[in-house]
Amino acid sequence: MEGKEEDVKLGANKFSERQPLGTSAQTKDYREPPPAPLFDAGEFKSWSFWRAGIAEFIATFLFLYVTILTVMGFKKNPNKCATVGVQGIAWAFGGAIFVLVYSTAGISGGHINPAVTLGLFLARKLSLTRAIFYIIAQLLGAAAGAGVVKGFQPVLYQAQGGGANGIAPGFNIGQGLGAEIIGTFVLVYTVFSATDAKRSARDSHVPILAPLPIGFAVFLVHLATIPITGTGINPARSLGAAMVFNTSAAWHNHWIFWVGPFLGAAIAALYHQVVIRAIPFKSSN
Repeated sequence: MEGKEEDVKLGANKFSERQPLGTSAQTKDYREPPPAPLFDAGEFKSWSFWRAGIAEFIATFLFLYVTILTVMGFKKNPNKCATVGVQGIAWAFGGAIFVLVYSTAGISGGHINPAVTLGLFLARKLSLTRAIFYIIAQLLGAAAGAGVVKGFQPVLYQAQGGGANGIAPGFNIGQGLGAEIIGTFVLVYTVFSATDAKRSARDSHVPILAPLPIGFAVFLVHLATIPITGTGINPARSLGAAMVFNTSAAWHNHWIFWVGPFLGAAIAALYHQVVIRAIPFKSSN
């Protein structure tokens, strides 16, 4: 096989091109990275730590700004055929995640979602200090993004529900909670699969742009669950809209949009680490 360095670069492959491909590559000398420390005081002295938090704030701000504006545009028009429709809303959420994860992945990892942060923390991919910092930044960014949308058109914002999540008529609490758990599982499992370092090493001949499948996961989950809960799967998105809308309807059963995503993220982390990667069963040698 003739070596072409450019092909290796295009595949984002840090290994030599002469490495075996496909399933035969599973014999590569891959070493599991050490788990992140639970608490790392040294992070507070690093600019990359603060820069990552700022990136999470800005990304979540933009996420809420784009998506809530899309929802408002859909709801204000009585002729739904003249709007983007439910599919357009799903594309707005999925497309925004694709763009923002792509833009921030190299800085903060592009979480933009406390559930994603929790899942990666449970898998020991980041420290507790960083996880808490990220979640605070995401919540503040979400509130700011929804606030800017309300500032543009306050009357319409309040009249059309402010993009707040809620259980749709015809569905009960259990069904809403189940939809949030399963939807978040799909998202976080996709995040683990798309960013798996071992998979990147083994299947390095297959170029994978991680933000793309993550964005598609968000799109598909929105198509499935918008009719049920309006699709939360992101506590920052749900809290930001509820805080700015701030009516009794916005807070009714709001706990579902925290418990559901966090349970779904925890199950996805457990499934990926224990079943898919079998990390607890690997020899320490």
